[in-house]
Amino acid sequence: MRISKKYQYDYDDYDQGKGPSTMVDEILADPEFPKVTELVIGSWGSACEEDCQGILDGIAANRERFAHVESLFVGDMDYEECEASWIMQGNYSALWEAMPQLKELTIKGSMDLELGDIRHDNLESLTIICGGLPVSVIRSVQKAKLPALKKLVLYIGIENYGFDGDADTIKTLLEQSDFPKLEYLGIEDSEIQDELAKVVLESKYMGQIHTLDLANGTLTDKGGQLLCDKLPSYPNVKVLDVHYHYMSEEMEKKLKALPLEADTSEANEPEEYRGEIWMNAMLTE
Repeated sequence: MRISKKYQYDYDDYDQGKGPSTMVDEILADPEFPKVTELVIGSWGSACEEDCQGILDGIAANRERFAHVESLFVGDMDYEECEASWIMQGNYSALWEAMPQLKELTIKGSMDLELGDIRHDNLESLTIICGGLPVSVIRSVQKAKLPALKKLVLYIGIENYGFDGDADTIKTLLEQSDFPKLEYLGIEDSEIQDELAKVVLESKYMGQIHTLDLANGTLTDKGGQLLCDKLPSYPNVKVLDVHYHYMSEEMEKKLKALPLEADTSEANEPEEYRGEIWMNAMLTE
């Protein structure tokens, strides 16, 4: 049975001297913690000004006492606590060896994020939520040794908030990565979602996944038509998530008519400004 608990500091805690260097000690002092299997780290009180390295280092230094944690979320905070693009992350290099039992890892924020040499035999789910994913992080995922990985979700984001690649970056990621058990592929939250839809649909993973997630981006009828044309060739895909998009009602109906479960909710309208058309990914700043 999954037992989840969230640990976090607010600004008052931070003013009183609490922060990344004190959080692990407080977690370990919590009498409920030994039963926790899902550890959620919220704001460390200064997420816009100080990285979470003290938390990551504390977990690695006390690995035996974190051995019961199978799911870890670092950075679970809303915009009032810290905008996603401002969250200062850290270096996860030591975590892969320190938590061999870990099955799920979710990271929110990409500023100063380093994944290092990813090698883990048991991780089944990796999710990175951010307003812009640096190529350096994408390359770490590309080279990762994750034989048990079933779910991969990457928020690509936009150039202004950290994404310094292009569609070819994602094409190379999908070509060179090796995730033999992948079932759920999420490449989302992009301002080039149509281009990424094409890249994903041409990737080797299309023949093995059951869920395709292209949500939260600027997917238009162009990308929608690609999905209509290509998905019938992949009966293994049972779920399509394209919620938050810029497709027409007609295209939504086409996708709904496919022999799978399709989420086409949260349709958006492009905005016009000084003769230019603007579309925005869901999570940027």
